[in-house]
Amino acid sequence: LELTQAPPLLLCCRASSRSEGRERRGAAGMAGAGEDESAPPPPSALLDQKQPMEETAAAAGKLTRLEHEHGAPDETSFRMEDLPAEVQPVIMSQLPLKEAVRTSIVSRSWRMLWTFHSDLCFDGPTPNDLDSDTDDKFAGQDSTKMKRAKFIETVNSVIQQHSGIGINKFSVRCGMHKEYTDHLDRWIGFATSSKAKIIHFNLKKIYQPFEFHHFPLEALDSQGCSFVQSLFLASVSIKPNSVISGFTILRRLVLEFVKILGDFPGLLAKCSGLEDLEIIGCYGVDNLIVPHKLDKLQHLLIAGMDIQMVEFHATDLAHFEYKGRVIPIVLHGCSKLEKATMKFNGTKALAHTFTAVPSILSVKTLHLQAFISKYAQKLPARQQGMFLHLRHMTCQLIVNSNDPNGDNGILQLANCLDVAPRLETLHLHMLCAISSSFSSGEVAGMRRHDHLKTVFMSGFRCYKAQIELACCILRNASVLEQLIIEPRITDKVWAGDCSEWNTDLGQILPGVCEWAQVTSERFRKVISVVGASHHSNGGFFGPVRQGSLQHHH
Repeated sequence: LELTQAPPLLLCCRASSRSEGRERRGAAGMAGAGEDESAPPPPSALLDQKQPMEETAAAAGKLTRLEHEHGAPDETSFRMEDLPAEVQPVIMSQLPLKEAVRTSIVSRSWRMLWTFHSDLCFDGPTPNDLDSDTDDKFAGQDSTKMKRAKFIETVNSVIQQHSGIGINKFSVRCGMHKEYTDHLDRWIGFATSSKAKIIHFNLKKIYQPFEFHHFPLEALDSQGCSFVQSLFLASVSIKPNSVISGFTILRRLVLEFVKILGDFPGLLAKCSGLEDLEIIGCYGVDNLIVPHKLDKLQHLLIAGMDIQMVEFHATDLAHFEYKGRVIPIVLHGCSKLEKATMKFNGTKALAHTFTAVPSILSVKTLHLQAFISKYAQKLPARQQGMFLHLRHMTCQLIVNSNDPNGDNGILQLANCLDVAPRLETLHLHMLCAISSSFSSGEVAGMRRHDHLKTVFMSGFRCYKAQIELACCILRNASVLEQLIIEPRITDKVWAGDCSEWNTDLGQILPGVCEWAQVTSERFRKVISVVGASHHSNGGFFGPVRQGSLQHHH
């Protein structure tokens, strides 16, 4: 409750009438001490012995009223047991399962409340614990086995005592071998018999990566009705078929490192309410061609798959993500697609994204990752497809070149900007593995841009191609408000620790700031160098005017 809108509600939940009686007797004893003439005077009387008797009596009366309203229990106090029986488990379910079990020992009448907890989530040990269990490398494996045995015992004990009523989520995350099949089958049986709405089984990081526990999808049909709304499976095997019908209300399906042995498109055909589909690192299928319409699918993620083609029919698709090697991608009827994330492997990524995936031409936000080298496939100077609705683009470019100042393909982005005439913001993150001396130059051929307002470049170290691209943008972006450059290589383009790539920033920054100052005066545009607060102008270069870029750190 917000105290500014309503008086506080004091809930005095007592475990038993016995404890309530003790509190009442304690309150009565305190009241008696206050009436005893031999009791010590209140603190106020000790501070001021000359206080008038009338004021002392009024203060005492006010204190008595406050004690009556807030201190001593009265008829408005009630116990947890006074709440409706169906409300008590709901309150208990707001606690994590472990805390709910601990709370049950407070009162005898509470002891069974945790057995109606709606979310049963169990996180057990993984093989990575071998490195952290003990300093003795020979004792590590035994320690992990003991932890796993304790974990199995805990899960079995919980599901044995649980009522199986009102289960919302059942989740198991633990590195499990195939030898624990009996326990896994028991847990799957409990999740299906209790009709859990959310089922998560993550058996990641097992020692035998090619020995998967089989997850019986047909078990979700055993109750005669659909109940699963979200299904997450990792490091298991499944054998889908078109006969299974227990997925009619399934909204989210995530498969991670799953071995698929059956008719996967036939299974998806039964998921008429599917809104989110993620398939990561799975194998057993050669193509992801789904001829059936998935009219409610809004998010589709395909990553790390060894497949030849992707084809879906999804009229409501709003966000499409693909990470993997260059393959044909066809998305039918995706007129509502607003965001696309494309991370192709190989040097054909940039050209393939802008020329060979017409299904994403209608997006407003594009996020792409590409490897670039002088051997990369070049973009045509004039392309057929236009990204007429594209407003925001983020590019992560890893430049594979022995000479960053050579022809490494970065200038292809100028042609990319030509096919996005209404682009407003461009974020470009670059990584060039080998450093070189500074140089300058220009490149022509980019069309005039009347909407591009903000350009941010990280990993900008005044390589020739970087300078040429920046000058090209400054010359042709008529409404550009700010060009922000950052010499530091960020984790947005290189996953993991980037410190090894940024050891020479102290030597690079002066040259970048000098280039920014000269270029800003030349094009009369604001340029800001992130991380150059100790250099001239604090890294801010250009005419200062109302609405221009402020100091960046």
